[in-house]
Amino acid sequence: MESTPGVGRSGSLSPQTVGYLALLLTVTIWAAFALSARALSASTLLPADAALLRFGVPLVVLAPALWRRRRRLAAVRLGPAVKIICGAGVPFFLAAMYGGSLTSAAFVGAIVPGMVPLFVSALMVAGGKSVPRGTQSAGLALIVAGVVALVWRHTAALDADALLGVGTLLVASGLWALYTVGLREVDLDPVGSIGLLCLPSFAVIALLTLTGILPTGLARAAGGDIALFLVVQGLGVGLCAGLLYAFAIRRLGPERSSVVGSLSPVAVVLLAIPLLDESPTLSVMVGVPLITLGVALANRRPRSKVSAHA
Repeated sequence: MESTPGVGRSGSLSPQTVGYLALLLTVTIWAAFALSARALSASTLLPADAALLRFGVPLVVLAPALWRRRRRLAAVRLGPAVKIICGAGVPFFLAAMYGGSLTSAAFVGAIVPGMVPLFVSALMVAGGKSVPRGTQSAGLALIVAGVVALVWRHTAALDADALLGVGTLLVASGLWALYTVGLREVDLDPVGSIGLLCLPSFAVIALLTLTGILPTGLARAAGGDIALFLVVQGLGVGLCAGLLYAFAIRRLGPERSSVVGSLSPVAVVLLAIPLLDESPTLSVMVGVPLITLGVALANRRPRSKVSAHA
């Protein structure tokens, strides 16, 4: 008797199905991240304050579990560790927050996750792995076309702030691709991956604030803003999305996991209308669907030809 697609023979969900469910939850949380990146500029918190909450809360919640994993964390190779720490740590966080303050939630939600498949493919090719072909190549081309559609109006108007914001978001997307690939290269469970990211990131942001390099207004911030970013950034992005995304990477691999970008832009645009009072422009209505379709195509695996000697 044939089993139901996505369900194992014992009635439990298949590993791939569980991986995709983790990605869907990650999409929801990352939509909240994009909205908070835009909302930060209107809050009483500064970027350093949001970063302290983002990286500090998971450390407090997971402290006992991280202590038990201290030897495995210390044994991680330098190369993959740098990819993870830079790719989703302080450089990524500040780039995403700054880019969001200069653009819109729709731009954050479309460009940051949407461009990840393109950057992941570039990293794979640079590492001597598979070259995109067929629908994958077409998908990557659509992603580029979608980003061009998003920024064309600002380019024609020579809007320096918006273009700087877009460039910063592209940097953030490239960093996140590093993180995506780095997660696959370490022998850590999702909790260990969060510890590897948050420990050095919190140390760096704390040092930058203590030395005055980055200003902080946490002591004077409104309680409502602190609570919002603690839930969205600390518990949501830092803890839940970190666990779910690392889990999905291990189940599905970096190429399939970057499919998170195919739904995130749409979710962000829809949520930004009632929550941030953002009205989608023509460029957003053209660019976001192109990026969404492009990510979906870029993550389709071409069917491998059966060998004649099989």
